[in-house]
Amino acid sequence: MTVTVFFGCTFVAFGPAFALFVFTIAKDPLRVIVLIAGAFFWLLSLLLASLVWFIAVKASNEKDAGLQKSLIIFGVMFSVVLQEVFRFAYYKLLRKANEGLAALSEDGKSPLSVQQMAYVAGLGFGIMSGAFSVVNILAGSVGPGTVGIFNDSQYYFLTSAFMTMAIILLHTFWSVLFFDGCENKRWWAVIAVIATHLLVSGLTFLNPLYEGSLIPAYLIMVLMAAWAYFTSGGSLQNLQNFFLCKSNK
Repeated sequence: MTVTVFFGCTFVAFGPAFALFVFTIAKDPLRVIVLIAGAFFWLLSLLLASLVWFIAVKASNEKDAGLQKSLIIFGVMFSVVLQEVFRFAYYKLLRKANEGLAALSEDGKSPLSVQQMAYVAGLGFGIMSGAFSVVNILAGSVGPGTVGIFNDSQYYFLTSAFMTMAIILLHTFWSVLFFDGCENKRWWAVIAVIATHLLVSGLTFLNPLYEGSLIPAYLIMVLMAAWAYFTSGGSLQNLQNFFLCKSNK
């Protein structure tokens, strides 16, 4: 049963991201590079946030439970801010690289648009974020032990997997909106991305009240998906044609 839980939760958490990678990124070497670099930038933000949190914990009274809980909240919020700072830094780097690629091409155009780079970079952010969020949980799901034996929730692993999936997809949508906001100087969109990122991260403190964190997170994900879709040039007509399996003319 534990192996079944492990593979089931793994496929729930990373299945959509893996499908996106296979069908939209894997065949293009440049997109693969952008994705890996995006994952590396997220990793740098985590490293710096972890260092700051570690110093704060060591400099405080480790026996003060209330203070330690406050430091955890501070660490999460500070990590979110750092992730967005590194997202902006990655945007600036990709913008410079995009200009260089355009200068080298014969037609003067870059092989990747800013929107495409935002999507790929966001998926890289999300995959690395998801991996660090759920890898220890998946390791524990293999056993030994029985979930819920001490009156804890039996849905811990499953809800963690669904939250990880939401975070991965949200990072993808957030990058599309963030890059577009920076590109067109719509700073309110950038602020909205940061605010929703802080909100979703803060919702996890409601656990083990999973319906209080998972449902709002998925509502925010749907809103961000719709916003990113229309920001990228999507329309209701295209959506209707997709569901009716019609080609755009």
